[in-house]
Amino acid sequence: MKFCSNCAHAVSLRIPDGDNRQRFVCERCGSIHYENPRIVVGTLPVQSGRVLLCKRAIEPRAGYWTLPAGFLECGESVAQGAARETEEEAGIDITLGLLFSMVDVPFVNQVHIFYLAEMNGPRVEPGPETLEARLFDLDALPWDSLAFRTVEMTLRWYLDDLRHARPFVGPHTSVVERPTSGESGAVGASASRP
Repeated sequence: MKFCSNCAHAVSLRIPDGDNRQRFVCERCGSIHYENPRIVVGTLPVQSGRVLLCKRAIEPRAGYWTLPAGFLECGESVAQGAARETEEEAGIDITLGLLFSMVDVPFVNQVHIFYLAEMNGPRVEPGPETLEARLFDLDALPWDSLAFRTVEMTLRWYLDDLRHARPFVGPHTSVVERPTSGESGAVGASASRP
């Protein structure tokens, strides 16, 4: 950030009085500009034992497969955002299920949240941010072509739950500490479950 969004004066990075972190502060009007993590919301859509993935048409990671997801908008709940992003990216009708995973990605100031979702029919009409949307058998997931580690983690948790016939006890959670080569966004790390 270079300029104040209130008065257009240059800002400086410093710790404001009474705070404990560096913030962008306008020296003219005194506005403190807080930057907070962005929320990415999406779903893990399933139908007849298969998982729907979307091939990204946009950067980062264009051409790689992901779960339908995107940034939460102001004025919507996390669940509403997940359903909206699924419709926009995959063009599918879903019944939203339970919160399944939440991964903190502090190095890009993001939190990724995925819900389970059941597809309500065969319609798949990808939006402009998706090259292709396709159902994959669980033994044929494109592991080497997944866009983000948060997606890989969510899929592995799902398969592990199915394999062990685990009852739902709460969302899977994890923290991604840093990127690996080629990654600029949501990625992966050690996992935990409540």
